[in-house]
Amino acid sequence: MVQHRPHTTVVLAMSADGKIADFRRSPARFGSKADKAHLEKQIAASDAVLFGAGTLRAYGTTLTVSHPTLLQRRTQEGKSTQPVHIVITQSANLNPEIHFFKQPIQRWLLTTRAGALSWQGCSEFEQILVFETPNGKIDTPAALKHLVSLHITRLAVLGGGELVASMLELDLIDELWLTVCPLILGGANAPTPTAGEGFLANLAPRLQLLEVNQVDQEVFLHYRLQRQAS
Repeated sequence: MVQHRPHTTVVLAMSADGKIADFRRSPARFGSKADKAHLEKQIAASDAVLFGAGTLRAYGTTLTVSHPTLLQRRTQEGKSTQPVHIVITQSANLNPEIHFFKQPIQRWLLTTRAGALSWQGCSEFEQILVFETPNGKIDTPAALKHLVSLHITRLAVLGGGELVASMLELDLIDELWLTVCPLILGGANAPTPTAGEGFLANLAPRLQLLEVNQVDQEVFLHYRLQRQAS
């Protein structure tokens, strides 16, 4: 594990043509029960999960650990039954009426000083973490370094594409789990696992394939980010 930040794993399901949602950015519910169980297993293995405001707005909720075996394992390891759920958003423009704020979980907000203002004095978030760069963006590396001091050593990133792309650019991702689902969504504007400006081929992050599993019509791909030895 990289000591200055949590071990970070991206977990996403995508269509066969590499889309994580349709062109209307509807909630992606095309994964099977096996994919949902896989996602729950990855969440249960984490100390916290991180996702962007766009992902939260699309679903209005987050996936919690419910399988008895996973709950028992977390209890035996001395952990709370649910990992911390962290929303990362620059503006923090979120609807307090969505079901997410009624779920029995610890909710943290990672935002800027401006984003934190609208939630001060509110009870929706147990913690509001403010880490800001000089240009007013979220300082994600500093925030992840702080998470280690809060005993968060394993972090699952659940989307969306803008967040994943920014973390890849900052070299903050260690592993990826990608579920390839048997459908084609198409659409030039349909989101992909990594958005942003993209990478030139000679500068693109390189992956090492660790594992391939097929369950019925879905394929589960497990990658590790390759890094040059220092």
